[in-house]
Amino acid sequence: MGELEDAVMTRVWKWNRPVTVREVLEDLQQERSIAYTTVMTVLDNLHQKGWVRRESEGRAYRYEAVSTRAAYAAALMNDAWSQSDNPAAALVAFFGMMSEEQRQALADAIRIVQGPETPAPARGPGAVPGGGER
Repeated sequence: MGELEDAVMTRVWKWNRPVTVREVLEDLQQERSIAYTTVMTVLDNLHQKGWVRRESEGRAYRYEAVSTRAAYAAALMNDAWSQSDNPAAALVAFFGMMSEEQRQALADAIRIVQGPETPAPARGPGAVPGGGER
């Protein structure tokens, strides 16, 4: 996704409702000079790429995100990771770039994906790692 597409999608995701070209235009114009037709073209391109769906409203359209920003970020990460010739090394390098806050978010995400932990079976004095008895 290009820089302008990202700027438009950021608004669509933030507002979390169907939006018009005019609404996006007016918000973008607070940061930059941009034409109505440019925003209309960007939203049309995002529609063609499958990032937004649109519904006709009179002579205009209302655009709505097809997925969340989190799903988009996950798709980017997955795509980059799948292109690596050494996925384990890519993950190690990625984890090395993470802040402590990001590592904590990763740990939280892993706990969510794995679900509630089941307690390990109790081990007595004769227990052997792996669950057997001596």
